[in-house]
Amino acid sequence: MRSIALCVFTTALLLVALPGLSEETSHLDWSRLIDQSAQDFDDPYRNLSPEQLARLVAVGRLREKGERGESIDEERLARETALLASDGIDVDNLIAQRWTVAEKRKRAVTAGNSSLDGTTVALSGFVIPAPPDSDGIATAYLVPERGMCSHMPPPAPNQMVRLRLPGDWQPQFIYEPARFSGQLKIEPNSRTVRVVDGMVSMRATYSMEVSGIESAVLSRDERKQ
Repeated sequence: MRSIALCVFTTALLLVALPGLSEETSHLDWSRLIDQSAQDFDDPYRNLSPEQLARLVAVGRLREKGERGESIDEERLARETALLASDGIDVDNLIAQRWTVAEKRKRAVTAGNSSLDGTTVALSGFVIPAPPDSDGIATAYLVPERGMCSHMPPPAPNQMVRLRLPGDWQPQFIYEPARFSGQLKIEPNSRTVRVVDGMVSMRATYSMEVSGIESAVLSRDERKQ
């Protein structure tokens, strides 16, 4: 996908700068937005097969219902537990860890790189229009691949940037490729925006006060690709 983005920029018919990007501005790869220290954790569910994971979820739900005093299928609970045990899976241990692991997984996809907080950077991606802020500032979201939030699931929050745009600049079409420079902040935010498939919750770890834009305006044939 990134090779496609590079090709799009190369074949652009017109380059609009509002204003131009400084040569001193550090251009980021999207992978640098991720807090790498949050990625290294023990996930005991990672090596489970889909069938084993489904059984574990079933056992967990049945046990929770039983603990609430609700009627449950005891035979199914015993059967699913026995099948997991026969695979060498410690059911009690895995169920006990579920909330701890869930919190670590959440941090892995939301934690931003603290060394970038407050720095001036440049970042290339695809723009999703959004309504203006309450103060009238035009906004949009930047994602690393075309189609995210519409034909593809939204990216992880630490792979999405909320843009506050200078003047009244707006993308001419959804997923317009562009490069932005400005001050990047770790500023978790959430907003519901209308995209191709309807209303989507946009959850971004970052925001950028944009000071420079390079926007590739494509031909009609290129837009169809």
